[in-house]
Amino acid sequence: MPTPLKLYFTPGACSLAPHILLRETGTAFTLEKVDTARHLTAGGVDYYTINARGQVPLIQLGDGTHLSEGPVIAQYIADRADAHTLMPEAGSLARYRVMEWQNYITSEIHKSFTPLFQNDVDATAKKALAAVLRKKLAWLDGQLEGKSYLTGETFTAADAYLFTVLGWAKFVQIDLSDLKHIGAFMARVSARPAVQAAMKAEGLIA
Repeated sequence: MPTPLKLYFTPGACSLAPHILLRETGTAFTLEKVDTARHLTAGGVDYYTINARGQVPLIQLGDGTHLSEGPVIAQYIADRADAHTLMPEAGSLARYRVMEWQNYITSEIHKSFTPLFQNDVDATAKKALAAVLRKKLAWLDGQLEGKSYLTGETFTAADAYLFTVLGWAKFVQIDLSDLKHIGAFMARVSARPAVQAAMKAEGLIA
């Protein structure tokens, strides 16, 4: 029997997205929780000895090597499972559309949240940065109008990633209540069995 993948994760962090995909694909895997503040795994190992960047997500492959960067891990999980709904076939326009959204979420949404969590960024700067992010989210809300998911009616790897990062809004006091399409999207994704299972495993819901 092949060695299961191991996902290094921090509850609610961007590692939640590949965690969801592992469950969506029925992939055999184990979890290793990482305290990124102390850089320790649940087993007490210095995480820097595993990942010199100290970040999650990280996946340990069957041969003991590692793969990092969430959107790349997402492609690996989906391709390994032949899950062409999550990540369409290589060379297809549908795949490029999913990758297009993955890149946008990484560069424009995920990274816009990052400074809002940092204690060394002053309140005035955070307010300005939050306003810029809010404009991006308002645009995103419009893109979801008339669609169940980012690329249409099919849940993809990009949706798992978007769901994960939008979940951070409540922690940085960004109100999304008026963005009805985002609200519907979040409710729709949250109801998926794999998403529920991942969130329960990470202690995010009871």
